[in-house]
Amino acid sequence: MCKINLINSSSSRLMFRLLFLAFYFAVEFSMAQTEKVILDTDMGSDCDDVGAMALLHHFADQGKVEILGVIYSSGKIPFGVGVIDAINVYYGRNRIPVGASHDLCFGDPKDKMQAEKLAKDTIAYKNTLIHNHDAYEQTILNRKLLAEAPNNSVTYITIGHTKALYELLRSIPDSISPMNGFDLVSEKIKRWVALGALGASNKKGEGVKDWNFYKNKTAVYTDYLIDHFPRPTYFVDAGAKVFTGESLDTLNANNIVRTAYRDWLWNVEKKTLLDQRPSWDLATVYYAVMGQDKYFEELAPGALTFDLEEGSRWVTNEVNPLHHFIIQKQGSDKAFAETLNTSIANQPLNNKLK
Repeated sequence: MCKINLINSSSSRLMFRLLFLAFYFAVEFSMAQTEKVILDTDMGSDCDDVGAMALLHHFADQGKVEILGVIYSSGKIPFGVGVIDAINVYYGRNRIPVGASHDLCFGDPKDKMQAEKLAKDTIAYKNTLIHNHDAYEQTILNRKLLAEAPNNSVTYITIGHTKALYELLRSIPDSISPMNGFDLVSEKIKRWVALGALGASNKKGEGVKDWNFYKNKTAVYTDYLIDHFPRPTYFVDAGAKVFTGESLDTLNANNIVRTAYRDWLWNVEKKTLLDQRPSWDLATVYYAVMGQDKYFEELAPGALTFDLEEGSRWVTNEVNPLHHFIIQKQGSDKAFAETLNTSIANQPLNNKLK
């Protein structure tokens, strides 16, 4: 006679509970690892903003990121929102809210990407936003996104001008939140990751006047943020020799990511996708999501100082515990470029536009 070993009911219940708890904590851990991100971009000034958005959506497809919203911090060329919306649509995330500067006198005055042409081609790209005034005003959206977010949960990524973050920090209580901007930022933002102060850690100790932190009359806003931003800040100086874009050459000709890269390269430099473009913005997004990984290192403790005449300096004779300066590891350019090129050319999970 064969014996059948039966597990008693109490043991079964215990095993079920243990399996349930293991599953529960695995889900909780996965959710905890998902970065809640607001991306602040000057879309159109350079094509690496396009690559940065493609990379961010790629991370969202992998479950690493929840994109809370995108801010377009330029106004003189008020069609960057159309390109942003088209990229969101291409990745199947057309419901991501977009905010924009309604100050049409601020920002890069040159439409280097022919953003107006792209934004108005709604038949091809299915975007519903075209002009800045079609989007939320940037401070209103920033305050709304933060007010709705859990405490200490948001990574704010700046790959464009600093004016939007300045206006958020200086904002006053309103119907969205009874807190002023400083308190809202202090409570909701976990960290600020910024492409800026490029070259500020130079051995000569000279000030630098880079595009994001100094040009287009943005210096006064940067100066205030450097001194008053209340949360940990990571200044990323990477991607200058990491070239991306060639992987997009295999995508469909009407692909918004491919087209925006191609048009910027041709309009500004008379180059093609195979010539590629440095990846400052992509490197910043990558660091914000993946951390130091194998491509980055953090400099010894110091502080970023800013002068309205001379620009940014990273100094080591004083330490600001909130300031972190991130640089790219030597010898990583080729491998990093391969990683980024593969990521931005991946087909979206929810792609409906072939």
